[in-house]
Amino acid sequence: MRPAIYVLSFIAVLALGFWAYREHYQTRDALRELNGLQAEIAGLREALALQRAEWAYLNRPDRLRELSGLNFDRLGLLPLEPGQFGEIATVTYPAMELPLADIENPVSVIGEQNAEASQP
Repeated sequence: MRPAIYVLSFIAVLALGFWAYREHYQTRDALRELNGLQAEIAGLREALALQRAEWAYLNRPDRLRELSGLNFDRLGLLPLEPGQFGEIATVTYPAMELPLADIENPVSVIGEQNAEASQP
């Protein structure tokens, strides 16, 4: 009986060792992938910061003013005047549709409350 227990214990130790070996390498692969993803995210954040800085640089008011002055005739730009803006009263808003199904079929709740109150 004792040799069977020894053999089973040895097989269990081998199985646990194999399982630990596989888990170790799966964990290493997952950590390597995680590090790669974190590096990619850092690179994308850096690229985004660079693009935001470039966008801010290109949209400087003095630069845009100079460009509009240089291309004024070619683009046919007109100076802004108060008459170019509309009034709020002239803005048309879409008509709000009411749910007619709920209005056409009203439900009386008062009768139900009175019926429940009269029951002991």
